[in-house]
Amino acid sequence: MDRNVGAQDRTVRLVLGAVLAVVGIAAIVDVLALGMIVGAVALLVGVVLLVTGATQTCPAYLATGISTLKRS
Repeated sequence: MDRNVGAQDRTVRLVLGAVLAVVGIAAIVDVLALGMIVGAVALLVGVVLLVTGATQTCPAYLATGISTLKRS
């Protein structure tokens, strides 16, 4: 797959993904009183953001033709 996630987009995805993953895990193990479902959703979204940030490829961007990657 072609890369379509730019530098700023990647940074936001990695930071937000890490935060959501940690919050999700904390909610699942009942450190935060957010509930199991909220924790699972936060963890899932966090993992997706981490993977798309790490690979610099977003399937939703591919489907819609969006790219935040600056080509030289």
